[in-house]
Amino acid sequence: MGKKQAASAALYAPKKYVGKKELWMFSLGGLGQGMIYAMMSSYISDYYMNVLHLAPVFVLLLMLLARLWDAINDPLMGMIVDRHTTKWGKLKPYILFAAGPIAMLTFLMDLSPNLGTTPLMIYSAVVYVVWGMVYTMADVPFWSLPNVLTPNADERSSIVSFSKIWNSIGSALPEVFFFIAGILLPKLISTADPVAFEKKKYLIIAIAVVLIGSVLYVNSYFHIKERAVPPIKKKEPGEKGQLSRIFHCKPLLLVICMGVLSSGRYMVQAAAIHVARYAFYIGPDYTNMTLDEKTAAISASVSTVKTIFQVCAIVGMFGATIFMPFLMKKFDYKKLLITTCLSGFIASIGTTLVGWFLPNPVNLYVCIPFVIISCVPLGVINTMSIAMIYDCLDWMELKTGHRDNALGSACQGFINKLGSALSTCGIVVMYMAIGFEPAKMLSSDVIMAATELTRGQNFAMFSLVSIVPGVSLLLCAIPMFFYEISGNRKKEMQKALAAKREADGFTVAE
Repeated sequence: MGKKQAASAALYAPKKYVGKKELWMFSLGGLGQGMIYAMMSSYISDYYMNVLHLAPVFVLLLMLLARLWDAINDPLMGMIVDRHTTKWGKLKPYILFAAGPIAMLTFLMDLSPNLGTTPLMIYSAVVYVVWGMVYTMADVPFWSLPNVLTPNADERSSIVSFSKIWNSIGSALPEVFFFIAGILLPKLISTADPVAFEKKKYLIIAIAVVLIGSVLYVNSYFHIKERAVPPIKKKEPGEKGQLSRIFHCKPLLLVICMGVLSSGRYMVQAAAIHVARYAFYIGPDYTNMTLDEKTAAISASVSTVKTIFQVCAIVGMFGATIFMPFLMKKFDYKKLLITTCLSGFIASIGTTLVGWFLPNPVNLYVCIPFVIISCVPLGVINTMSIAMIYDCLDWMELKTGHRDNALGSACQGFINKLGSALSTCGIVVMYMAIGFEPAKMLSSDVIMAATELTRGQNFAMFSLVSIVPGVSLLLCAIPMFFYEISGNRKKEMQKALAAKREADGFTVAE
């Protein structure tokens, strides 16, 4: 075998570069990151409106304006990472740089300072926006790492699918903490003041999440190796810039469009706490209870109902994610994504019909299998979108000679944060549409259970975990019909890229 053939075989044929220990350490880092992100994304709307009692319109504007800033911040971070290499590496160092600030900001976000209305709004806005910026500094490089851990596209896909399993587990762990806290804390902390109780609960859980998540995330730095870092190629006169390459990559734009349209998929997780508060009550009759007993009963009901929906989301999402390594080897990404999204939409119709026609709380239990099925696309999209972005980066490298790993990952980060924000905005809009006033509903004078609201209000909140995410899944499938990096075209692209890299002298560290 000639030298060129040997080099090509070593780079792109069946050889694998990432050992089991390295794969596990990277995946556990993803678990830690998932814990911290879920603490923010799944609970921030409930915390801001029902605990801090920030005005819904303020929360709505904060989410929208923060995402507009992310539209600048995420690509900017991607370009910075792509253009610079430190003496410690290209992507790994950001794990260390960002871990401490993220931990501190997550703590500050759930600190609940005793401030007046305006100072509290300013405090919350500053912490939220800065948290998003610092998280970008960690997220973009971390999920760019599979591109440099190995040059083998199949191994790269396996790393993504396996690490996303553990990232999904991390996303579910805060819910475990909330469930345990909902049962144990009322026995340890006074519930006479419901708002004070909720503040303490959020802070305790945030501290636990930050401690565990940060240790796992930072630990990954010491066990992973950057092997396939492409050399920085200087821009030639007349060549497209980094952002221009993104906007001229049709497959990548379609993936981004799919991700944005699928934003409603986050609803089941993000809205679960709201649905638990205002759509269902499954506790004992509290007519003759003291205020303390009523608060404890409602807290237990909210904790249980929220856990039911979160478990449904976890089972559907994790069930799909755990099979993704197998499915991604056997089936085309495009067809797999379209099929599961359409199935999720059909299941959401079933959830909606059950919620409307069956009485409360019977409908809660009957809709469980439908909710689980409708959450399967969460795992598929979360894993598939980043794998498809990596394929788009292959396409861009083949066409332009440039590989903007971090900028591509920034697109994924932007999709995730935009989806989370749009879900929160949808929840806030629903509050405003049906006239909910969280400050009154959770006050010590008029604390209310879902049974004290109208059926229309109950169902309006329930729609956030039924038909709303379903419609989102239907819409996100549309761009995928026009996505072309699949089947034989994808195989041909990978062969052509391997040949190009060989001709360019692309080397891989052992």
